[in-house]
Amino acid sequence: MPVKNNDATINRPEGSRVIDAPAVLIDLQKYIGQLKEEAAWEKNDRNGITVFKTPGHTMVLSAMHAGATMEDVEVEGMLILQVVEGAVTLATEDDNTVELRAQQILVLTQQLKQNITATTDSVLLLSSILRADQ
Repeated sequence: MPVKNNDATINRPEGSRVIDAPAVLIDLQKYIGQLKEEAAWEKNDRNGITVFKTPGHTMVLSAMHAGATMEDVEVEGMLILQVVEGAVTLATEDDNTVELRAQQILVLTQQLKQNITATTDSVLLLSSILRADQ
């Protein structure tokens, strides 16, 4: 299996990192610190980084300021939302609302649009996984 790297960008010049390989270590504390030290965290209501990406599975770590909203989040397959720090509210297009706090995980198996709003400064790990039957 070839190793896949994410290349550095203008906004993240030291951002080259392995995102797909036979084994990928994801140091959440390191990435949380990085997200909160970048200018994007100071200028915007959130900042995020892809920590794993392979065909059929993507993991993104996102830091959100209180009140920030990710609107119309929709993935093919399943969405797994883990609150690492803080608290969020997730509202689905079929009018269901769930409040999540640190160390809780929500698994959505239906393809629904959802809005995710940080009720406090929060850090989320969002994983999208294509289901085998898709």
